[in-house]
Amino acid sequence: MKVIRVENTVHIGNVIRNAVVFNPKNWRGNIVGTDSLLETVAELFALLEERQVEYVLVGGIALLTYVEGRNTEDIAIIMALASLDDLPEIKVTDKTPDFIHGNFRELQIDILLADNPLFAKVRRDYSTIQSFIEREIPTATVEGLLLLKMYALPSLYRQGRFARVALYENDIALLIQTYQPHIPLLIGELSNYVSETDLKTIREIVGEIQHRIERFKSSSNEQVE
Repeated sequence: MKVIRVENTVHIGNVIRNAVVFNPKNWRGNIVGTDSLLETVAELFALLEERQVEYVLVGGIALLTYVEGRNTEDIAIIMALASLDDLPEIKVTDKTPDFIHGNFRELQIDILLADNPLFAKVRRDYSTIQSFIEREIPTATVEGLLLLKMYALPSLYRQGRFARVALYENDIALLIQTYQPHIPLLIGELSNYVSETDLKTIREIVGEIQHRIERFKSSSNEQVE
């Protein structure tokens, strides 16, 4: 992990509480537990530190440290499956070979299992320390988030999850436009973890995103002139 401490003004508890409160799907009946979410989020990260769990924050909260506008009701982290033995407070609700969905009290948690070689790579080589309002937290870098999102796209297309595809492609576009990462290097990294077919799909999708960004820049420049 790169130990580079980055200051930001993201308050994780507030982000999650606001996402829950302002989600129309939650407006039917009383919204339970929103006031306690601040405490629950703080206690989760305190527990991870106390139990010496090796993890990295990813997902919407991690993205918010780099770009604005992302809304999320859950915490997403990369963690080894074995670490769950040290965290009996997390109640597993669903499990696949690469992912676990669970709850820590009223807080939703998505766990990307470090048994997946790419997830382990991101946790090890594409993470840094971010200083949130609550505390310092190991967090995926821009490149780490891009690797995860590009990796997920072919599967999301196959599943027909259009809303999730649109969300991920928008996240990728924002990160590329804002930080101009070395995309060929990241594609090369992904080639170690995906099939040739999926790699071709990723190249095509990212190429289309880059073309959209270039068109946007050209249009903006024309308006300025």
